[in-house]
Amino acid sequence: MTSLELATLPSPLGPLAVAAGPAGLVALDLEGDEEGMLRRLERRFGKLGRSRTSDPEGIVEALRRYFDGRLDALDGVRVDPGGTAFQFQVWLTLRRIRAGETWSYTRLAAEVGRAGAVRAVGAANGANPLPLVLPCHRVIGSDGRLVGYGGGLDRKQWLLAHEHARFVTSRQARLPLAPA
Repeated sequence: MTSLELATLPSPLGPLAVAAGPAGLVALDLEGDEEGMLRRLERRFGKLGRSRTSDPEGIVEALRRYFDGRLDALDGVRVDPGGTAFQFQVWLTLRRIRAGETWSYTRLAAEVGRAGAVRAVGAANGANPLPLVLPCHRVIGSDGRLVGYGGGLDRKQWLLAHEHARFVTSRQARLPLAPA
């Protein structure tokens, strides 16, 4: 039986739920839906042991620092996202996108050595169980527009603005990218 440590915390995005196991952070839910998160984790691990703690794997403090403006605070968090070998490769590649940067899905596909697999890379990005820590919000459309985010485009826009990244909102779609 896998034993997980759980916590919930308030954030500017709303409540967040996190779970960590022996090898690191296994889930982060942007809706604060701990029960839904646990159902997904049971599909991965089977029967779970659970305990509540104030800061599993130091993620709560790292998230607080990130939201307080220390944009590199999540870089050292140990992760155990699971997934297929391909998903794992895509998810770990996301960590190379620095705060304040954005990559297109096309670039992400090229960076994982699968330039012709943009849709598969997009699907893997969308299945990321550790948003923020594996920063899938930093992947945008080739034209600079915000596209696809499991946490909603409003959250993606907030996160990219928080990180001072360049992107195009739907209202700006006809305008060139503004400098960061």
